[in-house]
Amino acid sequence: MSKKVYQNAKEALHDVKDNLTYLVGGFGLCGIPENCIAALRDSNVQNITCVSNNAGVDDFGLGLLLQTRQIKKMMSSYVGENATFEKQYMNGELELEFCPQGTLAERLRAGGAGIPAFYTPTGVGTKIAEGKEVRAFEGREFVLEKGITGEFAFVKAWKGDKFGNLIYRKTARNFNPMIATAGKITIAEVEELVETGTLDPDQIHTPGVYVQRIFQGTNYEKRIEQKTVSK
Repeated sequence: MSKKVYQNAKEALHDVKDNLTYLVGGFGLCGIPENCIAALRDSNVQNITCVSNNAGVDDFGLGLLLQTRQIKKMMSSYVGENATFEKQYMNGELELEFCPQGTLAERLRAGGAGIPAFYTPTGVGTKIAEGKEVRAFEGREFVLEKGITGEFAFVKAWKGDKFGNLIYRKTARNFNPMIATAGKITIAEVEELVETGTLDPDQIHTPGVYVQRIFQGTNYEKRIEQKTVSK
């Protein structure tokens, strides 16, 4: 069990490499693995294919990797908060694969469950379905979508134990549970790391069998993506 525990993100990401697929948890700026993203930036790995619900904002989250031009392709459902992303994409410097949000979640879940592909009605008759197999079931058309896996998966949890069992807090339990299952090497950063056996088994969202490395993160900013206040 102790072999899963690392001191920090730099140690946990010691073997990241160029030209790999990285799965990154979070939704907007909620529940993102901030320490892992910063360590990935500092590692200077290149030609990243990044699978995440969104691309962060210009100076935070995955926006940090766009600033340094380490990402060659994004697979996302939403990228509207990032001007750096827009500029690189419009200049032909960044590849993009758009995926409907629910389909993206299911592709990750399927990949983690060992399911190679599945049919969904979402996207039929649109650009999403172009070049993909479409079949009719009971009079309705469905498009074939492939499961997603990655060489590395980065997730953020509220609490974790030394075996890798994870508990997410409120809306931070977004894409993290699916992504945790879909990485060949899943690295979890947690706000609080506790001894194995401390967590209530009924409260665990990601079993430790899916997690290969874990560390207690530091300096969480917890930014608000768009702050709105009343007058």
